[in-house]
Amino acid sequence: MTTAPRASRQGTAEGRGPYPLDDISKRIIEELQRDGRKPYAAIGKVVGLSEAAVRQRVQRLLDAGVMQIVAVTDPLTLGFPRQAMIGIKCEGDLETVADELALIQEITYVVLTAGSLDIMVEVVCGSDQHLLDILGKIRVISTVRATETFVYLKLHKQTYSWGTH
Repeated sequence: MTTAPRASRQGTAEGRGPYPLDDISKRIIEELQRDGRKPYAAIGKVVGLSEAAVRQRVQRLLDAGVMQIVAVTDPLTLGFPRQAMIGIKCEGDLETVADELALIQEITYVVLTAGSLDIMVEVVCGSDQHLLDILGKIRVISTVRATETFVYLKLHKQTYSWGTH
């Protein structure tokens, strides 16, 4: 299984207002969140539409960037026992630093923030040594001034149901 990179979501809402979702579209999304491979005919029975109507709605939602249909993997079962969030303080242009960070393979998420940290990144690693190696790659970026690492001890909740409730 592969996952779509989170970076593909960057800027999808910039310059646009919220995409209006009616109750049927929300229910279609919820069905796909439960099982992204569920046949459109089965979804249609749940939401009261034909298979063709569900297919058209799904395609409009995909084309509008409202959703993606991806396979989400579990890093632990794939041999990546260490996950962490790394907060980064920078100087200069944050977009340039974010672009450099996005090139590091193990970084799965890059977000510019407000507050005491300028950028937050999420990493998935094979070991503590691997995490140290990634921190080394981050710290050599010339405008990075400091990092703070938050090691995940246990994932307690993860959801992808924004906008449907």
